[in-house]
Amino acid sequence: MNFNMSIEDNFASFIDEETGTSIFIDSFDNEEFEVRIGTLQESQPAGSVIAHTTEELNTKLAALYQNFQGEK
Repeated sequence: MNFNMSIEDNFASFIDEETGTSIFIDSFDNEEFEVRIGTLQESQPAGSVIAHTTEELNTKLAALYQNFQGEK
């Protein structure tokens, strides 16, 4: 799963084409990003990511999503 969220974005959503899983990310301060994973109708908190660059954000989002997939 590739993430291409900018550190300047306050909200983004992605859909894993392989599993149909939806990932929702939001931030009020563009430093701490809250992540929810599930479906368009129902999602659950998956954790938060603190990042200071776009590259760091997308790397941490990918790691969080991989960890979530491993827990299923």
